[in-house]
Amino acid sequence: MKDYQTQLEKLRKDAAECALIRDLATDKSKRELFERLASHLTVLADQVELAIRDHTSGSAA
Repeated sequence: MKDYQTQLEKLRKDAAECALIRDLATDKSKRELFERLASHLTVLADQVELAIRDHTSGSAA
């Protein structure tokens, strides 16, 4: 379970870093790329978080 939490934190951090780069980018294509990366990493983090919840609620029952 600790591995899941570690990966979740890493994905959230990476998504935030991509969003920061997006916000600082002056080139439109670079902004768009980092927007897609931030969105994708956020979706992945959400999926890991759901897996943690499912695993936790499944083992508690």
